[in-house]
Amino acid sequence: MTIDDRLFQQLVVLRRDLHRRPELGWDVERTATRIVHELRELGVSARRAAGTAVLADLPAEGGGAGIALRADIDALPIQEGTGQPFASEAPGIMHACGHDGHASALVGAAALLTKTPLPAPVRLIFQPAEEIAEGAIRLVEEGCLDGMAAIYALHLDVSLPIGVIAAPDGAVNASTDEFTVELRGSGGHAARPHEGTDAVVGAGLLIAALQTIVSRRAPPSDPAVVTVGRVTAGTAANVLAETALLEGTVRATTPQTRALLRSAVEQMARAIASAHGLDVAVTLREGTPPVVNEPGPTAVARRAAADVVGAEGVRTEPLRNMGGEDFSFYLERVPGCFVRIGARIEDGQERPAHSSRFDFDERAVGIAATYLATVARVAGSALRVRQA
Repeated sequence: MTIDDRLFQQLVVLRRDLHRRPELGWDVERTATRIVHELRELGVSARRAAGTAVLADLPAEGGGAGIALRADIDALPIQEGTGQPFASEAPGIMHACGHDGHASALVGAAALLTKTPLPAPVRLIFQPAEEIAEGAIRLVEEGCLDGMAAIYALHLDVSLPIGVIAAPDGAVNASTDEFTVELRGSGGHAARPHEGTDAVVGAGLLIAALQTIVSRRAPPSDPAVVTVGRVTAGTAANVLAETALLEGTVRATTPQTRALLRSAVEQMARAIASAHGLDVAVTLREGTPPVVNEPGPTAVARRAAADVVGAEGVRTEPLRNMGGEDFSFYLERVPGCFVRIGARIEDGQERPAHSSRFDFDERAVGIAATYLATVARVAGSALRVRQA
């Protein structure tokens, strides 16, 4: 299955249009409308779900359980700095993570999948609100996976060259929980610290102690992160701070380490507060679970990837990204696989995701479209064999 130049150019036009007019979170009305239009031009009936998500079903003779393909479609609150002629026209909003490419690739997959009969039904899921980790769980709750036996998705990755598809087993993205610790002392004059209790001292000790969770309590074999990203304390140089607020994130690739991190943050906060005469309030906010590729669907993904880029282009070694991905909520309901598609522009410049400079080689959109269509057919054929 190959993508011809005419379809590829159409996908580039679509990608640049979506890039020029990015939208955030659930507020992706224009994006969703454009996707529906593109699908209808292909003769694919689409429907809206959860407000601004787009779902489309491609039938197969005989029906049965189906294969879902998901693309995220929302942008980020970043002012673009690429200087591209198709740069964002929305102030402070940019497609800085490749979701414009993901959406375009799934439209391209739809075009390829409509050319010949399918071995199993395919459901296309164009999902908003990935960047705020709300889209997947709401769509799952609204039944987007009903009747689906497996789900597949991808991410364009500028750390990998064109012609590479990474499809590792196991964890490929981390969980993304957050914490807030408020330390409360009694304040006082900075010249007479013995008369009060200083929340800043407690905060400093806690920040240092939290770094020992990963180095001394988490298994070295399980990647983990504890980061304090924001500290707020004090009112003046000569006043003991009555309160200190610490905000941070804990990330893990296994459920066991995830639970350990969350428990250890609270234990340390309470212990240090007690040792220094401070009151403490700890809030833990649950985010996305880890994204874990199961062996069966991953084997299917690798076969499809090899059909697209050749066996030499398929990477199977662990590729753990400590960023979050709400695709994990789908994987809690049905098996699936999340791959990364090489998209690096080979000019020596760094264009990291979530930066104002982010951009990718548009040839990756064609590869991604071909992969999605191929994995739907390979997975559908395997499903049909199991059901026979």
